[in-house]
Amino acid sequence: MELTEKDIQRVQNTIRNVSSYDFSDYSYNSFCRRIEKIVGDYGMTVEELIKDIQNDYNFMERVVRDITVNTTEFFRDTDTWHKIRSVFSNRFADKESLDIWHAGCSSGQEVYSMMIMLSELGLFDRASIYATDINENVLKTAMSGQYKYHEVQDYLGNFDKVFNHKIHSSTVPYVDIRKYMEINKLKDYVKMDKNLIEKPLFFKHDLVSGEPIINKPLDIIVCRNVLIYFNHDLQNKVLKFFHSNLAENGCLIIGRHEGMIGHVASLFEKKDTLYFKRK
Repeated sequence: MELTEKDIQRVQNTIRNVSSYDFSDYSYNSFCRRIEKIVGDYGMTVEELIKDIQNDYNFMERVVRDITVNTTEFFRDTDTWHKIRSVFSNRFADKESLDIWHAGCSSGQEVYSMMIMLSELGLFDRASIYATDINENVLKTAMSGQYKYHEVQDYLGNFDKVFNHKIHSSTVPYVDIRKYMEINKLKDYVKMDKNLIEKPLFFKHDLVSGEPIINKPLDIIVCRNVLIYFNHDLQNKVLKFFHSNLAENGCLIIGRHEGMIGHVASLFEKKDTLYFKRK
């Protein structure tokens, strides 16, 4: 079903009027595609969608979950993880404590990837991990630390690309992925190690709100492949929000296909997909 711009605005206004969610600054094309899919999947008209959003809070929450795109994987973009490893080794290795926020963490695979990296570098015990998303369903998956094997099997190979890519002799220790997760192909699950599951603090948070998650500066903020769903103004608003919440010389990690333009870019020192807060 092809929707008009007026249809999309009415849906956005309805959600904003009955809740704290505001999608008015999301990318128009992305938001439109999600609404077209929703009305198709539910077999309803825009009028029926709007009416149900107005009259049924649980339905409205379900629509919000359907709108928010949740795609993630273990050690996504392995080259970026090599750079992250270098940053930890060179900039944060001597810090007594690390505060790390995963904003828009989805089902948590990137959160567990980060904790595995911290563990391999001997920084796990020093780190406090905060992970947030607007979608409560994916947060429940993240908190459980368990995934369907058939859904994540294609990403498990990223582990070797990050940790075992330079092994050419017996003098270099091999890192076994089963050190961090139980993999059961027959029963179709991957279960993260208990120490990893219990480490992060997961909670619901809407980036659009601009509400800080803790009352102290953060050393690292990870927000990958989230900004692409926002329009330019909202991207800049969120990037400025991240900047104000980073510690001096703190690091912001965004997606490979995301970037900064205009004044907000001057607030950071760019090194590939890593951005460091300028003094």
